[in-house]
Amino acid sequence: MSIRFILLPLFAEVLLTFGLMFGMMYYRTSALRRGETRFADISLREPNWPVRANQFAYSYSNQFELPVLFYVLTILSILTRHADLVFVVLAWIFVTFRAMQAFVHVTSNNVRMRGTYYGLGALVLVVMWLIFILRIVLGLP
Repeated sequence: MSIRFILLPLFAEVLLTFGLMFGMMYYRTSALRRGETRFADISLREPNWPVRANQFAYSYSNQFELPVLFYVLTILSILTRHADLVFVVLAWIFVTFRAMQAFVHVTSNNVRMRGTYYGLGALVLVVMWLIFILRIVLGLP
């Protein structure tokens, strides 16, 4: 499997993270410019931002939870030469659920829907890790 195809889902996840970061920056900067939020209200990381800014901020923050395990697994799979078609398909499914969760988070913020996408993505990542662990422990290709 080409390294490019293995890394494409990881690149998509990174771009999603940056997109959320820029969205957060936009809404936070706008809130400060309009005077909706003052520096004194946020100087000690208090969550005194408008709802829209918080939606992007929390969604951005979420990208440093489960995706960290995805990044590590991708790197390990490349180093151990266990990144195959199954890995890439599951990686794309994981990233798709992350994107769907982020979209819901910054739009309707429907917690049930967001939670469903989170849970499905987490399940896919668990399967990816179990496959990797079994292949390593059992010496499978």
